[in-house]
Amino acid sequence: MSDIAPPAAAQPAPVESPWRRLVAEFAESRMALFGLGLLVVIVVTALAAPWVSPQNPYDLAQLDVMDSKLPPGAASATGGTYWLGTDDQGRDMLSGIFYGLRISLTVGVASTLFAVAIGLVFGLAAAYFGGWVDAVIMRIVDIQLSFPAILVALVLMATLGQGVGKIVVALVTVQWAYYARTIRSSALVERQKEYIEAAKVLALPQPRIVFRHLLPNCLPPLIVVATVQVAHAISLEATLSFLGLGLPITEPSLGLLISNGFQYLLSGKYWISFYPGVALLATIMAINLVADQMRDVLNPRLKR
Repeated sequence: MSDIAPPAAAQPAPVESPWRRLVAEFAESRMALFGLGLLVVIVVTALAAPWVSPQNPYDLAQLDVMDSKLPPGAASATGGTYWLGTDDQGRDMLSGIFYGLRISLTVGVASTLFAVAIGLVFGLAAAYFGGWVDAVIMRIVDIQLSFPAILVALVLMATLGQGVGKIVVALVTVQWAYYARTIRSSALVERQKEYIEAAKVLALPQPRIVFRHLLPNCLPPLIVVATVQVAHAISLEATLSFLGLGLPITEPSLGLLISNGFQYLLSGKYWISFYPGVALLATIMAINLVADQMRDVLNPRLKR
């Protein structure tokens, strides 16, 4: 008999959880870590605005017209310091940015969540049922996407009027079609796989097949698109508010703050528009950096 022991059975490699892989990928990228850290600072600052802001810039009792258009670092009439200056109404620009971030992030996240929910339902229905259901839904999507998003949003805001709720409705209307097309493309691929066919053979209820088996495997590309669209929604809201069709003066956003100081740029009072513009740019950049890394993690074939 041979003294050589039989080889041990090969052990399957442990499956790495998506969360650990996501953390590991972020740890390897300095730009992704920078974007994530910047985004965390922005979100925490926006949430804590009532407690960290030197004043409530939209409480008339806290404003003083003598502090109008003061430069950065100027002292206020009440003894404080305006580190980023004031606008034409005497509002502290630092406080205005903190409160503006709250509104901009709220509009961006809320509109994206509602648009994802609507697009997900229609996209899954189009892919799973096919036939005339797919044809009708995708023709509506094609019509929606044939118009520039900013044009549709402008028409809706001119019709609905100003307000946070109304601008969320407008942004949901222009965004849902992106998610419907994205989820349909993924679901069409997954629908042809064996596990879906097996579920049909077992006569499982259609809602269970769609939401328990089909949907989880279609989420990765949807998550990436949704993250990017948050930044897109924030920029759209800023554009609408800059044009005077977004939010009223009592509900400040970064776009509205930029608009307030635009007329004073040529007179040298740059800070009224400049600092809100920097905050808007930093927010969009941070979201895009995080979304870019999430795309590499969820779809390694696209990794550079």
